[in-house]
Amino acid sequence: MRNTRALAVAGAAVAALGLSAPAAVAWDTPSNIVALPSVIARGGQLTITVDGCRNGGTATSNAFTMPARLSPASGSKETARGTATIRNDASAGPYDITVTCNGRTLTKPHAFTVIGGVRGGIGGSSTTGATPTDMAIGGGLVAAAVVGSGVFWMRRRAERRV
Repeated sequence: MRNTRALAVAGAAVAALGLSAPAAVAWDTPSNIVALPSVIARGGQLTITVDGCRNGGTATSNAFTMPARLSPASGSKETARGTATIRNDASAGPYDITVTCNGRTLTKPHAFTVIGGVRGGIGGSSTTGATPTDMAIGGGLVAAAVVGSGVFWMRRRAERRV
């Protein structure tokens, strides 16, 4: 019982701190650069959010096809948001984002990671995947599960009659 109360109090304290922290900050400089998704494939689109960037600005990275324009986010006076496209020939690995806004520059190292291309849409032409042996093993396991379930059900049914 004491553990439950302590957990409830700790949860309430964390919630109160989390809700009050954004309201207690007043920025004059760009901060807290967030790139989502943090892991992205070549050619994908990345959303960049920057706190403290009232009038918008630009975000650049070696992985971007062109600098991303940051516009003030609706409903927020302190946040700017923009979208960037990752180059199709970008090397896999971590990349920095440099934001310029309000006449100041901020760089976030390793803001996102580019991964190799995704092998989507090749269907049956792929040489990797399940082999006939893998399919036989999987089919055998499914058959064993069906037989086992049938035996279990028949035994339960027989026990009810007694």
